[in-house]
Amino acid sequence: MRILVTGAGGLLGAAIVREFRPAAEVHAAAHSDVDITDAAAVAALVASVRPDVVVNCAAHNDVDGAQRDPGLTLGVNAFGVLGLARAAAGVDATFVHYSSDFVFDGETSRPYTEEDRANPQGVYAASKLLGDWFAMDAPRAYVFRVESLFGEPGPGGARRGSLATIVERIRAGVEVPVFVDRTVSPSYTTDIARATRAAIEQRLVPGLYHCVNEGAASWAEVATEAARLLGCALRMKPLTLQTARLLAPRPRYCALSPGKLKAAGVLMPPWQDALARHLNAGCS
Repeated sequence: MRILVTGAGGLLGAAIVREFRPAAEVHAAAHSDVDITDAAAVAALVASVRPDVVVNCAAHNDVDGAQRDPGLTLGVNAFGVLGLARAAAGVDATFVHYSSDFVFDGETSRPYTEEDRANPQGVYAASKLLGDWFAMDAPRAYVFRVESLFGEPGPGGARRGSLATIVERIRAGVEVPVFVDRTVSPSYTTDIARATRAAIEQRLVPGLYHCVNEGAASWAEVATEAARLLGCALRMKPLTLQTARLLAPRPRYCALSPGKLKAAGVLMPPWQDALARHLNAGCS
């Protein structure tokens, strides 16, 4: 199997590359190798590699920055996805794209399923929903919604995510600012990569799946569990969405249910188990 991974320098991209090597021929393309907003460059790369699978991990994830620069955000998260989907279709490749919990408004009290209506509340959120739709321009497309990523970075030192900052501050014994009113499904990039591979190899029905570790927790609960696993005291500074005064809106309850994946035979471990494995690996 020949696989092209775009956004390979990021946290998720690095996990995808690790998961598929050495069993597959992996072509890892970071942003410095291809700008996915350049449709001609994307088409040329895909035509040159002629992959069986295109896995897109490239994204513009600056949620507040998206409010200030919607053009860049839409270019990467929406129209860049469309270009990749069309390029994949051109070589009859399966297309895999990763979406976000932000497509929902957060006005619920139980994990979202794939059947729940999306209602994005900001530029970043809207761009990710457009990406969901545009990904389906490929005849065989998997859209995996993920959130609150943590994992081992790649050789280039990928962006580490919110959990890494929390763990770093716990270990340093300093105050840890965490939301007490945001509920998420923390997700280990290693488990997402394994699920992605399983979906491709088992030929799951193409479509939309929520690909997160099982369970839901506030960021305060995540920090508490991390401190317990580390054997460190937690000096928590509680935050709320109202007191944080962020530029872009965030969904208050944005946990996702991986039930559809489970029904298809792909199990996602509980987030507590994933966090323990990550920390036991000596990572932050």
